[in-house]
Amino acid sequence: MGHPMARHLLKAGHEVALWTHSSAKARELAKEGSGTACATPREVAERSDFVFYCVGNTAMARAITVGKDGLLEGARSGSVTADCSTISPDVSKEIGAAFAAKGAHFLDAPCTGSRPGAENAALTFMVGGDQSAFEKAKPHFEVMGKRLYYCGPAGNGLYAKLTQNLILANLMQAFAEGMLLSTKNGIPAEMMLDILDNSAAKSSLISFKAPYILGRNFAANFSTRWMHKDVGMALESGKSHDLPLPLTAVTEQMLRVAIAKGYGDDDFCSTFRVLEDWAGMEVRK
Repeated sequence: MGHPMARHLLKAGHEVALWTHSSAKARELAKEGSGTACATPREVAERSDFVFYCVGNTAMARAITVGKDGLLEGARSGSVTADCSTISPDVSKEIGAAFAAKGAHFLDAPCTGSRPGAENAALTFMVGGDQSAFEKAKPHFEVMGKRLYYCGPAGNGLYAKLTQNLILANLMQAFAEGMLLSTKNGIPAEMMLDILDNSAAKSSLISFKAPYILGRNFAANFSTRWMHKDVGMALESGKSHDLPLPLTAVTEQMLRVAIAKGYGDDDFCSTFRVLEDWAGMEVRK
């Protein structure tokens, strides 16, 4: 997702310092505007007043921010760094404190919209941290997304994102169980989808995912592995507040089974296939 996000900033006419583990990608993207491919995250920070990054998990975020040659080593005083990944809120707060000690701002700014949202500059950002820093960075967020929510102090953007993904994962589990029940009893899948679409059970998630599932296309828009990570962090957050999340615990196990069956890099709707395997049937057009 970081690649199309950076491309939008280039197209908007900004000077953009670029870094990724795949250095050839950064060099190619740099040619599309006023871009400079950098050797390290530190070099990006040294060149930038605003930094946006997307990584896969908490360990990656820690490595590129406070690790060797990380962003913190090159951060300018008064600069704003926004983590657009979904990572541990507690670790995000620790990273933010390290930036604050150097006179720099850090925002947790996870986004939703998956790959299509990133490519179409239609992401939704949920932002936590200093509000004045968010206001400074807002024009750049608007280049990459269509909706911005300032959620409050550090960590709140991540709590909002974890809540959203918790609900998405649980909706997918309910959808899979319901479609198997209706299909097993002879109701055509297309008819059941039309019923859902014209009832209180209507869901934009179902409307988006159903054609892929019925067409047996499980290529990842948002992978099972990453959804499992996010649902796991939601459970950890609930545990830290003595908050029971029983349905989410079952969904986390279903995602884990999907990974064990080899679906980790496929779309998270692959939990559908787990239930189909158990039921000895498939839901198709």
